[in-house]
Amino acid sequence: MSMATGSEASPSLAAEPKPNGSADGTRRRRTSSLRGEPPGDTSVPALATMYDHEPLPAQVSSPVQKSNPERAHRGRKRRKVKSLYRRWKSISLRHTWLNPLIICLVVVALYLVNPSEDNPLHSALFLSYPLPRKQGEPADAPLQYGKGARDFAFVGFYTIVLTFTREFTMQRILRPLAIRAGMKTRGKQARFMEQAYTAIYFGFLGPLGLYVMKKTPVWYFNTDGMYEGFPHRSHLAEVKTYYLFQAAYWAQQMIVLMLAQEKPRKDFKELVAHHIITISLIYLSYAFHFTYMGLAVYTTHDISDFFLATSKILNYMESPIVIPYFIIFLCSWAYLRHFINLRILFSLLPLPMPFPDPINEQILSVLSTFTSYGSSVVAALAPVTAPIVNFASTIFPETVSLLQSIPDRTTTYFNTPSDFATVGPYELNWETQQYKCWISQYITFGLLLALQLVNMFWFYLILRILWRLVASGFKETDDVRSEDSEVDAAEREVTLDELRKEQSDAWAGETGADIRAASDSKPQVLVNGVPVDKANGEAR
Repeated sequence: MSMATGSEASPSLAAEPKPNGSADGTRRRRTSSLRGEPPGDTSVPALATMYDHEPLPAQVSSPVQKSNPERAHRGRKRRKVKSLYRRWKSISLRHTWLNPLIICLVVVALYLVNPSEDNPLHSALFLSYPLPRKQGEPADAPLQYGKGARDFAFVGFYTIVLTFTREFTMQRILRPLAIRAGMKTRGKQARFMEQAYTAIYFGFLGPLGLYVMKKTPVWYFNTDGMYEGFPHRSHLAEVKTYYLFQAAYWAQQMIVLMLAQEKPRKDFKELVAHHIITISLIYLSYAFHFTYMGLAVYTTHDISDFFLATSKILNYMESPIVIPYFIIFLCSWAYLRHFINLRILFSLLPLPMPFPDPINEQILSVLSTFTSYGSSVVAALAPVTAPIVNFASTIFPETVSLLQSIPDRTTTYFNTPSDFATVGPYELNWETQQYKCWISQYITFGLLLALQLVNMFWFYLILRILWRLVASGFKETDDVRSEDSEVDAAEREVTLDELRKEQSDAWAGETGADIRAASDSKPQVLVNGVPVDKANGEAR
């Protein structure tokens, strides 16, 4: 006869059986009203949603070894340091907003020691490079700000500030709201928190972008205003603050995306590509004075991101208005991300011939040969096509006239220089920082085209969701899904209190945890390795 003890190291993550569950582990649930989740660039995880479901590993005590007093003293100091490090790591993972807050407070405290422009930290908290007013300007004229390397300090500090606000808002405000709304799985809570924070952020920054744009020649998405008066080397305080703050937001998003330790989502590659293109556009547009163009691109994406995030939130909450709101979101996405951005893209067309003049002339001669050949083919087919064209002209005269004018319109379009080349100066001069030339035209067009292709891919996925809604007659259905297939291991139902208890048990003291586990467990009597109750049951 022997004694055995059994205890759990941490609370079980398995959810209790559902009242509406069946015996085979399946349960009936309502499908999402949208029959899918709208894709987009608002799916970047946060530190809070990456680490909150990972229980910290229990500390394993090392075997006791005999040593002299001096070595024992050094060993105790090392264990104390390791214990402090483990506690700090545990607190940092449970409260991901704490370290960014400490860094921000340290920076502010160091600045308050000498609150002046001589303090190196002044450029981290406030705008740098204020320009003196021009002669004859009134004293109350708005101050202009230039650009320089110290702007990186501003972006870096507010990247940390945004990390704190994102993590604190999600953990302390949005998670309780998600639980109160009935979202019990970790995955659903995480997605709700991410989208809710995105909606809050762009709910402020979207209207702010329109307000800032109204103070510039770009209002309302005026493409000529992007090029007039180039180069735009100085800006109002509102414009520069908005531009750099947005740069800090996307830098913070990119850092968290690169640190993501969760399973990549379906459109992870497209999301990474979108962020790389966005960061490249932000840096190049600011450094080479295309900030007015960047301001328009910012605004179109911010407003559409707000509708995207709120549409996802309503979908998670299974709101009855999710379908009509989804239609509103789809229209805003199509108008802002495609119609407006394609207008900006077309202002860069046609692209100039990048080769020396002799080579350009050869290329143009080849193109003219193909054009004349096409005209001869059309003329040869005229006896066959003329009756058809005449008949169609009687029914759709305007459409036929438009189609017939396409060749001439195309020739005129490609023989006319772009707005990028004709509005404002068009030359490369490093001394005057004049960068609006054929090289920047190709680079800008390539980046904006890449961004447009990513948005078109997402728009295709959004239209697929719309098609499924139309095919189903905008009706919601019930379906039976396996609990194991629907909920991933990382999304087991667990409340916030259970999660905190799980983590606190994990980082508890080494020996203390073992002693409590041993004292809380009940001894069992075994007969040949089988518990007595079970053995008696078999005997009966």
